[in-house]
Amino acid sequence: AFGVIADIQFADAEDGHDFAGCRRRYYRDSLRLLREANARRGEAESALQQVLEVLGQLSVPVHHAWGNHELYNFSRARLVRTGLYSRPAGGSDGPADTQCHAYHCSPAPRLRLVVLDAYDTSTLGAEPGSLRYQEALRVLREKNPNDDLNSPEGLKEPHFVAFNGGFSQAQLDWFNEVLKFSDENEEKVIVTAHVPIHPSASNGVCLAWNYEAALSVIHSHRCVVCVLAGHLHDGAYCQDCHGVHHLTLEGVIETPPDSNAFGTIYVYEDKMVLKGRGRIPDRVMHF
Repeated sequence: AFGVIADIQFADAEDGHDFAGCRRRYYRDSLRLLREANARRGEAESALQQVLEVLGQLSVPVHHAWGNHELYNFSRARLVRTGLYSRPAGGSDGPADTQCHAYHCSPAPRLRLVVLDAYDTSTLGAEPGSLRYQEALRVLREKNPNDDLNSPEGLKEPHFVAFNGGFSQAQLDWFNEVLKFSDENEEKVIVTAHVPIHPSASNGVCLAWNYEAALSVIHSHRCVVCVLAGHLHDGAYCQDCHGVHHLTLEGVIETPPDSNAFGTIYVYEDKMVLKGRGRIPDRVMHF
């Protein structure tokens, strides 16, 4: 069994609202909710330390899927040197690019966890002069002519906004090899990424730029049973036509102080059972 929690987004700040200005965000309360689930620039370091301190009280390994809020506050180069870098040292469990926060591990026999980096291609967290930044900006600009790159207004593909990101080809090739190994060894695979990769587990905007490419890697193998995501604070769920469950977890950041948003997932031979708390509903996912 393992625990799941998404979009903590703690800050020592007054309550605010989302991009559209209509959803309340409970910045201070998110840390209190994280404690319960766990039984401006200079402030970012302090907020990060406070979150890691609460997570550090767990007696089990914690796997982080990097998202836009980490990259708003820290460069990739900095994140690699924080407690949010949960990719194993040595780099053999992930892609050649050690700043790419993708890796895999086997938490139990015949079960593999693959953590994907959904901002491997992104304008966030990259130096504006760097190749990574230039390439991401090219991809984004090709699809989004808006002055505000966070605005999906009028876009034919509204997920091409700066607060989403995508997977590099190198990461997708690596992912394909990992799944090939799991197929051959008859493993079940759970994939996690900050951004949803299936339109039906999304609101149409919160979706990885090249989600189709990631889905096509998954669908060319038989081992993946579930994809876990965050980012869309309302949460969402679907089972796709290949039988893969896509579970987008409700975010802590938009959870009122008298509720919560976390869950425990129990893994069996033929199913996963989610026992949710607060805003996250219970669910049985057969495979």
